[in-house]
Amino acid sequence: MKNEIIGENPTHRPRSSAGRKDELSCPHCGKVVEKYRNPFPTVDIVIELDKHGIVLIKRKNPPFGWALPGGFVDYGESLESAALREARVETGLDVELLYQLGAYSDPERDPRHHTISVVFVARATGEPKAADDAEDVGVFDRNSLPERLAFDHAKILQDYFEK
Repeated sequence: MKNEIIGENPTHRPRSSAGRKDELSCPHCGKVVEKYRNPFPTVDIVIELDKHGIVLIKRKNPPFGWALPGGFVDYGESLESAALREARVETGLDVELLYQLGAYSDPERDPRHHTISVVFVARATGEPKAADDAEDVGVFDRNSLPERLAFDHAKILQDYFEK
């Protein structure tokens, strides 16, 4: 009965064993609880620009390549708000969200970690400007897409153009 408190379930660890960096403990009873790893929620936006094409950004951080504007959803933020924010900070464009194209969840879609992206289609007017983690910005149509697309954006754009 070493390290066991009378009346406590013997499968529970005593309070003193919690506190290591790889463990979480219940703030009420001190029981060590399982630490879960979950995918990170993200958004991507297919921005249609004045019937000229769609906006892509050239990433200045790994993974490199051309990509749809997008990024991580902040805690307490809706998917729609995240899409509007990411479009604005990466391209300088205020967009109108039209619809959700779909959700993309292949665990290998981002080489850094497992992400799930909800992809929106949006409309904008104006001149896009590279900002935030975008090195460059361009407007492309179905026949002029760059060869090197980041993440699974070739698949997302294929789905978009087939709709």
